[in-house]
Amino acid sequence: MRFRHPDGSTVHLAYCTNVHPAETLEGVLAQLRDHCEPVRRRLGRDRLGIGLWLARDAARSLITDPASLRALRAEIDRRGLEVVTLNGFPYEGFGAEEVKYRVYQPDWTRPERLAHTTDLARLLAALLPDDITDGSVSTLPIAWRTPFDARSGQTAHTALATLAERLDALEELTGKSVRVGLEPEPGCTVETTADAIAPLTALSSPRIGVCVDTCHLATSFEDPHTALDALGAAGIPVVKTQLSAALHAEHPHLPEVRTALAEFAEPRFLHQTRTRTAAGLRGTDDLPEALAGRSLPDGAPWRAHFHVPLHAPPEPPLTSTLPVLRTALALLVGGPRPRTHHLEVETYTWQALPADRRPRTRARLADGIAAELTLARDLLTDLGLKELP
Repeated sequence: MRFRHPDGSTVHLAYCTNVHPAETLEGVLAQLRDHCEPVRRRLGRDRLGIGLWLARDAARSLITDPASLRALRAEIDRRGLEVVTLNGFPYEGFGAEEVKYRVYQPDWTRPERLAHTTDLARLLAALLPDDITDGSVSTLPIAWRTPFDARSGQTAHTALATLAERLDALEELTGKSVRVGLEPEPGCTVETTADAIAPLTALSSPRIGVCVDTCHLATSFEDPHTALDALGAAGIPVVKTQLSAALHAEHPHLPEVRTALAEFAEPRFLHQTRTRTAAGLRGTDDLPEALAGRSLPDGAPWRAHFHVPLHAPPEPPLTSTLPVLRTALALLVGGPRPRTHHLEVETYTWQALPADRRPRTRARLADGIAAELTLARDLLTDLGLKELP
């Protein structure tokens, strides 16, 4: 979906296909047919943006077989879809029964991460619509925090510097500009947007910036004004923004709140949980850990890294951090000029929701994704953007 900003530039809205896990090219093609096109039809749109997730095997098959890449591009066009952004965070196995810490491997200390991200940039340059020259790829925020030392930091810096050089060469070769955004996430070496400033300033490349995920922003209790102002002051570009909402518990000490939270403590994904104290931010790596004992103070609200559907917050006594998304979005695209042009709805946890809230059919899932995109569209038009055909 495309929107015209009052300054005349185009802002893109997509939804991320990592909600439909597929490890192979055949699986990706099935996603387009079984999920993406039905969502587009529900929205009544001739064209729908998708933030494509290409696992390692799918990406390699496209890189090594140009005919397959051309066929994928043709299939995207045929189904009324377009791709201006890729989600390069998960490497493989995102549809496994247990993902947890595995999603952070390989990290930016490993050559496989550089190779995969380079592949994704090359693929995106080939998949961009003919009238679009700018693409974006989100990636993990360097590494999980342990084990990680100064030598690891230098290795990651060298890899990202090499990536920046490759992105420069890619534009010279194709005329397409692809930028990569580190996506701050709780528990990682770059947990917050503030943590991103030092390594990205040291890198000093406009090719590599930040992907702001509004669920992660909220989970870490970051104030959107402070976060975005600091990035702007440091000259760090917001390459893309993932529109998502975290799980919020206002009174985590109450038994009924604990019971409600326990319904979201599931075995597939990691749900980092945070609270604010007088001494600063405190947290656990996962929601079950927070609920199991007294390791996390419960005198102030808790937030958990659980991407809840934008249009359907959990029932009381829980809620979502949608207000943080609204504030961040207004700051990003509600001003005289957009601070980012790529927006991606990323609720990948539909099948991890409590059993009574999970979509049981493809049709119900398509309904939910379309409802999320409708909410995002309305937020954008309320900010003065005009939806384009």
